Amino acid sequence: MDTFSLPDQKTFAFNIARPGWPLIGALAFFAALFALFGLGWAAAAFSGAALFVCFFFRDPQRPVPSGEKALVSPADGRVIFAGTADGKHFYPGECVKISVFMSVFNVHVNRIPESGKVKKIWYFPGRFFSANLDKASEQNEHNAIFLETDRGHAICVVQIAGLIARRILCDISGGDSVKRGERLGMICFGSRVDLYLPPDFTLSVKKGDRVKAASSIMGYLE
Repeated sequence: MDTFSLPDQKTFAFNIARPGWPLIGALAFFAALFALFGLGWAAAAFSGAALFVCFFFRDPQRPVPSGEKALVSPADGRVIFAGTADGKHFYPGECVKISVFMSVFNVHVNRIPESGKVKKIWYFPGRFFSANLDKASEQNEHNAIFLETDRGHAICVVQIAGLIARRILCDISGGDSVKRGERLGMICFGSRVDLYLPPDFTLSVKKGDRVKAASSIMGYLE
């Protein structure tokens, strides 16, 4: 049975991802300004928007399973594909692919699925189809992170922009050593993350499952 640890303990009970603070600050400023001039409806609207942005950019602490072979979800959301696929330019030949769709209501901070080293990062400035469509994997704007795990497995994590999401944030670089469950970045306002894994990967999830970044086990690397 897998045990869990809390490697990223925070000072506050409710944490907000760093990219959200400038937007929250701007909305709060205008809410205060409109309140000062007696424009209650405008102040309420900006206050509500600030609260929604706080909710969207929330960054909760997550327990991370410590099992040696376990691979965790890189994103919160719903599994829309889990099975064998052609790796195209993300993985050589046939592989196991898992796609997680994030709605605007999910936590959007992405996490490292397994400890290892970042071999390279490839950004593609594509289009903006709805992220739940099959063609989004290749044609949408995306950021592919190629990892070699500590046990020598090649895996690829792909952040994919959606119909509304137009901003992919990646906080890691080629050559970085990373740990399972660490934050790797985020995608703003509805999007998708794909995982490309070795063909002998043992799946623990199926289409329709709800998963949480860093905590949900997607399967096991043999």
